[in-house]
Amino acid sequence: MKQHLAINGRSTELWKEDTAKSVALYNDWFLNFAPSTFILERNKAVRSVEAAIRLTDYFHVTPESLRLNPGIITILRMSTTPPIARDRLIGLAGVKPSLIRNMEEGKLPQRMPQEEIEHSLGMVAHVINKLLDRELFPWLTAGSVPDETALRIARCIVADRLCGTLSDPIIRNGQEKRQLDSISKYLRSEGYSFVEPGEIASFKDMEQGTFTYHLNISVSMSRLKVKMHIDVVIKRKGCPQAQLPLLVECKSAGDFTNANKRRKEEAQKAEQLRSTYKEGIDFILFLCGYFDSGYLGYEAAEGIDWVWEHRITDFKKAGV
Repeated sequence: MKQHLAINGRSTELWKEDTAKSVALYNDWFLNFAPSTFILERNKAVRSVEAAIRLTDYFHVTPESLRLNPGIITILRMSTTPPIARDRLIGLAGVKPSLIRNMEEGKLPQRMPQEEIEHSLGMVAHVINKLLDRELFPWLTAGSVPDETALRIARCIVADRLCGTLSDPIIRNGQEKRQLDSISKYLRSEGYSFVEPGEIASFKDMEQGTFTYHLNISVSMSRLKVKMHIDVVIKRKGCPQAQLPLLVECKSAGDFTNANKRRKEEAQKAEQLRSTYKEGIDFILFLCGYFDSGYLGYEAAEGIDWVWEHRITDFKKAGV
């Protein structure tokens, strides 16, 4: 994809130093963010497990308890031995994926017939009860009421299991928030105004000096029109009204391997944009973390340039 911009893609002599600075910024953020955030999430998980224990009468799972409290299904999956993934539960219970997905969102499928819901909840309850970790919940075998010590152990272990499944999403969400906050702070300091994506009918018609997050724009793919998610869209000041906004993809990586595994995704996005909008659009990356010369060289060869989070003023080179 031919770029009209010259930001960092051609400055190969700076890549090694910039990679080191980017890794340092990511590591500093992770060391300060991850432990405290994980503790907060773990405390939330403990409270959620406490609620699930109460709502199921100490893990005596029934179709009725699932119907009244569908959101506890994620905790129940972490209470089995072994803990089971969503798709494994769907297969074992023989239920529709939409049922479990809706339950994880705290609701039941609206379009599913009531009779099917009741049958499916019965199948889910059967599987959960069959697999519940009875060493962790010894009262189930003994037919007794658990004491506080047993409950405390159960709460902590299930909460740890739950946080283990959530750790990657927690980090990803934290990375995204950090990057969007950095861009927003910079743009606002330059006099730009944020516009809610729902208020934008077409990204082509955005007003100069505005920006938004998480906007879907139309691209062509095999003669079809599909929606492409864009992290940040910026209508630059002083540009002709007909000039399309700048599109920014936020990328934050905690290791070199995964960054390089996913480098083709940006190239595919760029190609789809070029196919749809020809050379009339600028698409760049906003990078923080583990991006080495292999990754940078690949993106540069594809005509994709980037701004480093540790030197955010490089946005000026993109006309922002």
